[in-house]
Amino acid sequence: MSEPWSAQEADRPYIRPARHFNPWIAVAAIAVVAWIGAFTFRWVLQPLIEPAPQATPLAQESSSDRPVPTTPAGRLLDPATAEASLPGLENSDSMMRERLSGLVGRQAFGDYFIAADIVRRIVATVDNLPRATAPRRVMPLNAVPGAFTPDGTNYARYSPYVRVFDALDAHALVQAYVRTYPLFQRAYEELGFPGKYFNHRLVEAIDDLIATPESATPLEFMRPRVLYEFADPDLETRSAGQKMLLRMGPENAARVKAKLGEIRRELVR
Repeated sequence: MSEPWSAQEADRPYIRPARHFNPWIAVAAIAVVAWIGAFTFRWVLQPLIEPAPQATPLAQESSSDRPVPTTPAGRLLDPATAEASLPGLENSDSMMRERLSGLVGRQAFGDYFIAADIVRRIVATVDNLPRATAPRRVMPLNAVPGAFTPDGTNYARYSPYVRVFDALDAHALVQAYVRTYPLFQRAYEELGFPGKYFNHRLVEAIDDLIATPESATPLEFMRPRVLYEFADPDLETRSAGQKMLLRMGPENAARVKAKLGEIRRELVR
């Protein structure tokens, strides 16, 4: 029997060790969300925008206190039926490759996605984006090629990723997410959050990204050590997800935030 997948070790402060293993972005956030990073959200509502409405879970509690996913039309799915129709978390990569390829296209999936431990990578990334650091090694997307440069020429590196994300059908994405939700929920519990809804964390992450501030002037960077940092102390203390969006440039960030808004509206219907 293979050892459970782990995203801890060097990045232990940001991915909590599993407390136990139970018997699932959001293809979205995925991909979010993930995207920003996958792209692809420490959660606080930013004072720069109106507070987002209180998120409601896609699921309601059942007698076993496990989430009960719903269909896009709002009808409750029977948990046993939903889970019986899905592979186990350890064997879900093949199904997720097919579903993600159907959403973004096979060429884009092959170019940008890491095709192993897909659900766990999405869940870990969604959980990390609102935190101070989102470790690269657990993201579901390949690293953006090229080296970071502290000027506007850097923005073009992210444009291919943003085009794929912008072309997503938000409704189809959320439908796929709902139908595979038990896998995401199980991966979230395995990560160290038993009894909590992954969907809540996903909406928190999206809200945090949408709250990324906009700058009317070019961003300034400094390099006190090996890596570049924002010269503005307020920006440097922002969440990992917000700093990713800021480094993409204002045009790319605006397109990502607009698509995240579409996804959020589908999620809270």
